[in-house]
Order: sequence, then structure tokens, then C-alpha cells
Amino acid sequence: MSRVTFLLLNLAVAFYNMGTIWAHEVDIFRSWRLLAPSDFHRVQRAHWRKLPWWVLLPAGLSFVGSLVLIAYRPVHSPPWALWSLLCCQVAAYGLTAAFWGPWQAKLSKDPLGSGSPFLVRILATHWIRTSLITAVAVILFVWTVQCACHA
Repeated sequence: MSRVTFLLLNLAVAFYNMGTIWAHEVDIFRSWRLLAPSDFHRVQRAHWRKLPWWVLLPAGLSFVGSLVLIAYRPVHSPPWALWSLLCCQVAAYGLTAAFWGPWQAKLSKDPLGSGSPFLVRILATHWIRTSLITAVAVILFVWTVQCACHA
């Protein structure tokens, strides 16, 4: 596989991840506020069963792809792109581990369900993760365009 093809695959995964994060931002988490507390945990469990395949696996592939790009990037790759990409991903995953992951875990046990203060925290701050994942896609897009211009 060529280095440019590998960059394009990373771009495709990044745009997929951007779509899933925006779905969470504008629809999924906000719709949870509409659920009756008696239905909340059932819906959340169904959501969590799907996450490994449609969110976590692509996010992991994106991170691994970014690490591989350190050594296997196209010749005319701008240095700022690689390091900005990695910084955004490390920030997104680090903040998820520090905040959104623990809040999700506490939300899953909170009997208040849709009225939980943990859901309020997620809704108030999730735009940060959405912005970081969007930045990953934008960085890869600009990087790809710059490499195409040098081809």
C-alpha cells in the first residue's frame, strides 16, 4: 500500500469518526434527556452494546493509523499536520479517560437517569471532544490536499 493511500485511509476513518461524534453531540446525548428515568438505563445499555463496533474500534484504528503515520507518511507531509493530529487525538482520548468516561460510568449507575447531573456535565462539555475529533478530520483533509498539490 502506498503512503498516500494510507493517508487517504486515515482520512476516511477520521471523517467516519467525525460523523459519529457529531451524532452523539447533536442527537444521541441530547435525546437521552427526553427519556423517562424508568427507560433511561435500558436505552443506555443498548447504546453501550453497540459502541465497541461503531465508535471504539474506528477510534482505535484512527489512533493507530496516526501513530503509523509517524514513520509511514507521504514524502511531502507537512510536519505541523502530524504533530497537530497526534495532539488532538491524545487530548480527546486523555480527556475522555479523565472526564467523559468516568461520567458515563457514573451516569450508568445513577437512578436519576435522564435527570442525572452527570448527563448535564456531559452535555455541557462534550463539545470539546466533538471539536477535537473534528479537528483530526480537518487536519487530515488539509494534509491530504497539501500532499495532492505536491504530487
